[in-house]
Amino acid sequence: MKDHIFKFLDYLTFQKRYSKHTITAYRNDLITFVDYVQVFFEIDEIQAITRRMVSSFIADLAESGISSRSINRKLSSIQSFFSFLIKEGIQESNPAKSVQRPKTSSHLPSVMRSEQIEQLFDPEQFSKDLQGKRDYALLSVLYACGLRRDELINLKISDIDFHVGQLKVLGKRNKERIVPIAPQLAQVLTNYIEERKALETSEPYLFLTSKAQKIYPSLVYDIVKNYLSKVTTMKKRSPHVLRHTFATHLLNEGANLQSIKELLGHASLATTQVYTHTSLEKLKDVYNQAHPRSKK
Repeated sequence: MKDHIFKFLDYLTFQKRYSKHTITAYRNDLITFVDYVQVFFEIDEIQAITRRMVSSFIADLAESGISSRSINRKLSSIQSFFSFLIKEGIQESNPAKSVQRPKTSSHLPSVMRSEQIEQLFDPEQFSKDLQGKRDYALLSVLYACGLRRDELINLKISDIDFHVGQLKVLGKRNKERIVPIAPQLAQVLTNYIEERKALETSEPYLFLTSKAQKIYPSLVYDIVKNYLSKVTTMKKRSPHVLRHTFATHLLNEGANLQSIKELLGHASLATTQVYTHTSLEKLKDVYNQAHPRSKK
């Protein structure tokens, strides 16, 4: 059965051009599922898998305490896998197609207030050395451009067009998009790149470690968490908080959803619409605090 999984992963890698992170998630989901049906149902042929087996797998995941969001992702992986097998003529039907999904709670994105952003970018928060300038530029790009962590890590100096004032961003599924940069951010990046020359490296990536190597995911997370911890007590203090804040602040200032969708690189407008709920919650808070009738 695992031979079919590896064939499917090759398809996602070379034809769909999914990211390494996405491929790893698919691999883990499918290996876990196949191991489960082999152990509990003692089958060795992929065609022997039934809807009841998939439902049993999903139910056991739910009982183990795994979040609904994670379970739904695993079910989507299984459904996509069987759709591929049907396309390849290996499977006649998709046993995961009609399996009921667990309901997910609609958590609103964590968003920083404008005054917290002002505090975050207080120059006094940053050291005057190269590391301080890198951290300031890194946070500035995340907030001013709404990049994902992986997009930030893979950003190259050559992706910045200072003359036009824009970034070329390589997003999910290797889809490129253009994000404008304001003169203030352009100046921040210019200052950082000038200081970066002291590393004497030919590394093309914009953000580097102190050893002149490409910055890595956990370091980006630690940098963001460190600085956000100084200005907010929110539980979530990840790079994605700045992406959420970027989108919400744009919406609050009158940007339309379609424009925000393009800037974020969302495939669907439905994904972007979560920020309208965030803004609505803010309006409710303002109303409840300020309107005389709200207190009666």
